[in-house]
Amino acid sequence: MTRVTAMTTHPVLAAVDDDSAPLTHHQLRELYTLMAAVRHLDTSAVAWQRQGIIPGYAPELGQEAAQVGSGYAVDRTRDFVFPTYREMGVARAMGLDMVGYMSTHKATWHGGMYNPLESRFAPIQAVVAGSVLHAVGWAHGQTLSGHAAGETGVAMTYFGDGASSQGDVHEAMNFAAVMKAPVVFFIQNNGWAISVPTERQVAGGSVAARAAGYGIPALQVDGNDVVAVFEATRSAFAHCRAGNGPVVIEAMTYRRGPHSTADDPGRYRTLDEERLDAGEDPLERFKQRLLAEGIADEAFFTEAQRKAEEEEEAIRTGIEDLGPRPGAEMFGLVFQEPTPALQSQATAWREESEHV
Repeated sequence: MTRVTAMTTHPVLAAVDDDSAPLTHHQLRELYTLMAAVRHLDTSAVAWQRQGIIPGYAPELGQEAAQVGSGYAVDRTRDFVFPTYREMGVARAMGLDMVGYMSTHKATWHGGMYNPLESRFAPIQAVVAGSVLHAVGWAHGQTLSGHAAGETGVAMTYFGDGASSQGDVHEAMNFAAVMKAPVVFFIQNNGWAISVPTERQVAGGSVAARAAGYGIPALQVDGNDVVAVFEATRSAFAHCRAGNGPVVIEAMTYRRGPHSTADDPGRYRTLDEERLDAGEDPLERFKQRLLAEGIADEAFFTEAQRKAEEEEEAIRTGIEDLGPRPGAEMFGLVFQEPTPALQSQATAWREESEHV
């Protein structure tokens, strides 16, 4: 399996002012710090599951650059992100309360305990490709709101190469293209749709190539290069914000671990195949770049790791301290006006809980 290492485009993005100033040294160091925090929290979350702290988790080992680079480009004053169940790195790059985010993996609260409106990060979506329709709907709402060109909010929806085969993705891309909705379709092509390799379930060679059928510009970018991902996402946002319609980004990366903590990748690929296909580790790659350019030294990386470990410990403590949620909450999440039968059940539940 060959993973791309350079960015290619399918029709070209519109020429707009995308504030394309190079990242400062401070921003580059911040990107590394975020990647280090995400890597340590991600590997720790797998250990939490083994220890019984959380019942399940979807790791993202190897996808830190794709997630941090794209999340770092979001304008949290006006944009909105629609994630799947594997966007912990995006959440961290956007500054979410990570205890609130990780609470979903403890199964105490569906979608996380963070505030979506304040964080600009929609509830976690477990339905495969389910978030694409939500993103397009929100983006079309921005168009209907009559925002001036350059001022509109942009939606970004995440999904994988496997999810790209769902019919909802076709509907979302077609509608977005027809309506010129300001939405970025961000595909993390990590090589595997659970146990099925990309080449066995993505016709046409790439997901980005499909965009041309809808007249949507597309970028295929090295998803293990955090700076390249950030720059591609920033350009896509500028294109959408200027009123030019949607953009497809396909970040070519690799899932270095299991699909989830319930998965055994040894059943469908060998360790040698994994090492060969994964390529250079995105964190180590970025570290070597910062060292070579004199932007950071070993003391910086040591401190970044220390902070990552300290952060993970605080998040783990917060997760362990979470108590059970009141069961009656479920009744308020189903209907705006509960039926008499549900009202009766809710009352009975509350009365029973009070006597426990």
